Amino acid sequence: MGLAARLCLSAGVAGLALCVANQLTAPQLTPALERAGVLASFLAVGLMLVSILWTRAVPVAPERVELEGEQGLRLADDLPEPLRQELAWGSQMLLTATPAATVLLHWQGRTLLERGVLGLGGFAPGAICQRAWSTGKAIGLVNLKLYPGRDEFRGLPTGIPAVIVQPIGDEGVLLLAGWSPRCFSRSDETWLEGWSLKLRSALQELNDPAVSLPSEPAGA
Repeated sequence: MGLAARLCLSAGVAGLALCVANQLTAPQLTPALERAGVLASFLAVGLMLVSILWTRAVPVAPERVELEGEQGLRLADDLPEPLRQELAWGSQMLLTATPAATVLLHWQGRTLLERGVLGLGGFAPGAICQRAWSTGKAIGLVNLKLYPGRDEFRGLPTGIPAVIVQPIGDEGVLLLAGWSPRCFSRSDETWLEGWSLKLRSALQELNDPAVSLPSEPAGA
């Protein structure tokens, strides 16, 4: 609370106290005195409300959770080089520009990327990922310990407090795990959604025969 707010609050409390004392010590309560007391009390309460409006609440940031696991990068070996570079660049950006501890990409039954604090592995999509695929929208789990389906994310580091589940079409999912509860902002979600849209085209080309086969020379 700033100095001006404290002075306003002190004036309001003092005014209300003097108004009550004046009413209690008056030899006779006349209508004029009662009206003056009511108006004075309104003024005092108004000053106290103004002091509250001047007070800016500063929320306490959630404490960062100490996660068990080593920092590292797991990347599938059979990916094309352009896709490997895209995954390496995008995951590094998410880890440095957002409060993310781990980035995980699961596509067509395989975990293609895991970076940051590494878990035990073996992630398998469950009911929460299925709901994200069915709606086509990201699901933010701001405090994972409050959700009964948190066992779905056992492949992530133990004790992960928050997760964003971003679907990639209906065959993949991009997970962003944070260091603390309620750590991700709307801009973080927008950035993750944009990168997932970019990845979708590159990932769909992995199973496209037209992309993997060389084109025949002209006149053949």
